[in-house]
Amino acid sequence: MKKTEKHHIEPQKKSWVPHIFVLLFVLIFLASLATYIVPAGSYERVTNEEGMEVIDPESFEYIDRTPVDLFGFMLAIPNGLIETAEIVFGIIIIGGMFAVIERTGIINLGVGKLANTFANRGLIVIPILMIPFALITAFTSQIELSLIYLPAILPLILRLGFDKVTAAATVLIATVAGFTLGITSPANVGVAQQVSQLPLYSGMNYRIIMLITILTIGIFYVMRYAKKVRDNPELSVTYDEYERIQNNVVEDNGEQKATKRQIAASFILLIAFGVLIYGLLVHGWYFRELAGLYILTGVAVGIVGGLNGTQIAESFVEGFKNIILGALVVGIARGIAVVLNDGNIMDTLIYAAGNVVASMPSEITAVIMFVVQGIINFFIPSGSGQAMVTMPIMSGLADLSGVTRQVAVLAFLFGDGFANIFYPTSGYFMAALAIAGIAWEKWVKFIWKLLLIWYSLAIVFLLIAQWMNYT
Repeated sequence: MKKTEKHHIEPQKKSWVPHIFVLLFVLIFLASLATYIVPAGSYERVTNEEGMEVIDPESFEYIDRTPVDLFGFMLAIPNGLIETAEIVFGIIIIGGMFAVIERTGIINLGVGKLANTFANRGLIVIPILMIPFALITAFTSQIELSLIYLPAILPLILRLGFDKVTAAATVLIATVAGFTLGITSPANVGVAQQVSQLPLYSGMNYRIIMLITILTIGIFYVMRYAKKVRDNPELSVTYDEYERIQNNVVEDNGEQKATKRQIAASFILLIAFGVLIYGLLVHGWYFRELAGLYILTGVAVGIVGGLNGTQIAESFVEGFKNIILGALVVGIARGIAVVLNDGNIMDTLIYAAGNVVASMPSEITAVIMFVVQGIINFFIPSGSGQAMVTMPIMSGLADLSGVTRQVAVLAFLFGDGFANIFYPTSGYFMAALAIAGIAWEKWVKFIWKLLLIWYSLAIVFLLIAQWMNYT
């Protein structure tokens, strides 16, 4: 057997694509310039019957320009970090917690047992992991759980002879499929349907069919890639690092047995996961509450697992270092939205997008809605946030064009969903790549064919939905 390599962020070779911080800085600069070109505008915000603050689609008006000056540009990143502080620190704490768990030896033990079980049929691990990841997300909309799944499965995937792209794909493709076509997903399906005044979680049967189709294609895509990498490592998109990583996965002297402390620590971890799911579903916990739970879990597992206070603290610090890049990306990416809002052009862009949809032939209204939502998602990566901004407009346009509001919701789901594992403004996605140590351009090289297939299928599904008056 093998000992699993620790999942530190690996240094990358020089690339033609700039560092993600450079890319985001340039985007913030371009957004600032846009505030001097795009007219400022504003919608009124109102509280609907469900208590959600949404825009009044009939209230748009142009207002005096408020271009972002040098001082505003200077504050964009700090303000973005402040606005996303809850998420940023939540992600950092995740890294610390897993470093503590790893130091107790629990992860190596679990990986060893699973690696023995699937030693000669490692490919089957991929659907075994992807199906529950997708279903959990489809019911809860907690796509951020990817940041817990990934460091947990990364050692196993490497131990089985695959690469870190396989590990990231197993998590990200499954969770984004479940999020895009949620069954009872409150953050995107629930909010979009409430804003559109549709019965909550209606249209479920068609979404289940689409989810099965999309997920099945995703599973086969990952399995096909994983098999190629296992048979010929040169086909890995991270081949320049493959040999170095696998050399760190050294041979183990037989399967180890868990100590009583490790068994007790594993039980603590299982209880903590149950508390996490309960908090998410029943109390709507977000990163603030989750960060507190992660701290307590890390400390409790560390103490029960036999670590002293200094070892626990050192492990937290080491974990913080390993994930800090991905955490900071979330706040820096928010700087783009900060600039657009400060310059009062975000609403203008939404208004223009609505006009584009209204001007198109009714036969392709659903497809145009999908394209527009996909573009908007770059600037508003939050599913619920995008729904509250765009769905009052899109549901009204649906009524005027003869498209059902359920079709408009579906167009939103597709436009909001798949881009979450492509756009660098997607915070949790960039954090996941940081955990796995994968450069964004290498991920794009791996994922683009699948996204092309998915987007093509989305168009087909939307045309079918429009044809059958999906409700």
